[in-house]
Amino acid sequence: MGKVYDRIDGRLRDFIDAQPIFFTGTAPLAGDGFVNVSPKGRSGSLRVLDERTVAYLDFGGSHAETIAHLRENGRITLMWCAFTGPPNIVRVHGTGVPVFRDDPRFAELIGGFGDADGPALRAIVVVTAEQISDTCGFAVPFMDYREERTLHAEYFGRKSDEEFRAYCESKDFNGVSMDGLPALPLPVPPRTA
Repeated sequence: MGKVYDRIDGRLRDFIDAQPIFFTGTAPLAGDGFVNVSPKGRSGSLRVLDERTVAYLDFGGSHAETIAHLRENGRITLMWCAFTGPPNIVRVHGTGVPVFRDDPRFAELIGGFGDADGPALRAIVVVTAEQISDTCGFAVPFMDYREERTLHAEYFGRKSDEEFRAYCESKDFNGVSMDGLPALPLPVPPRTA
């Protein structure tokens, strides 16, 4: 059944690369804080950087809970489920750091994402694995993947970077989380890379 791995090897990497969606899980340190689970899935927006490191593009929206939790405590879990083929669930438990647009690492990291780079990109989240595991996934339903949703890219593609930055400032939970933790730096740094 379940197994723990030392690294993201070829088989695990192939599985991760083949999934059209993954989920992030984070939480604040406060016991009464909100646990956050977010779906991620824009094509090409996740890369396995090496055997213990993955990175994904964090696009703008109405909340920045994951970023706030990472800034507070760094804990994150990523999960991929097989909705087709053999049943499987892969999790990467680790620590993450948001690399914002004004961070010197941003330009180097974004170059590896090619066409996935797009409007409303606010950060790149880099996750270092502390534990990598899989489980059976016997109860995960079969689901057919139809196509990418393009609404997000189209909506923000009609905005200039300045308009996107203003959008971020207008949302209650971009600068701070629902728990009041610092989230995005506001104003969001302009895009230089």
